[in-house]
Amino acid sequence: MIRSRHGGRRRNEATAELNITAFMNLMVILVPFLLITAVFSRLTILELNLPGSSNEPVEPQDLKFQLEVIVRKDKIEVGDRNQGLLGVYPNSEDGYDFDALSDKLAKIKEGYPRKTDAAILFEADIAYDTLVQVMDRVRIEETIVDDEIVRSDLFPDISIGDAPVTGGGA
Repeated sequence: MIRSRHGGRRRNEATAELNITAFMNLMVILVPFLLITAVFSRLTILELNLPGSSNEPVEPQDLKFQLEVIVRKDKIEVGDRNQGLLGVYPNSEDGYDFDALSDKLAKIKEGYPRKTDAAILFEADIAYDTLVQVMDRVRIEETIVDDEIVRSDLFPDISIGDAPVTGGGA
């Protein structure tokens, strides 16, 4: 009996401590590394409107200037829905002429300072990057003043839709 009592005590006394120092050192190195290399994505949402149907009644104040930017595969057209085209900007070797578009929109904004809405109409199969660049150019004007980029609103209330088919469409 005596041996069994002492043997039981030895088992309890022989229990080793758990050494977690190496694990803690690993965590001290790993956690900051993972935080530094993590990619924090930023989600930006742009609220858009869809153009109204053509069957809706038109109010007299809506017969005023209605800006439309039509993006086609070979050019960008800027115009008024009621008066027609105000400018056509064909593609160059480098692609779309976004600078000319920005200049035209800035001139239009000078003539209609209270106007905030614009419709952007895209042909089928226009690249997503082009869509984003046109929307940015319509919404915001960037100018350089004293080596700093100054942003001002042009037409922030954007409606998007399909461009009308030109010549012999299906």
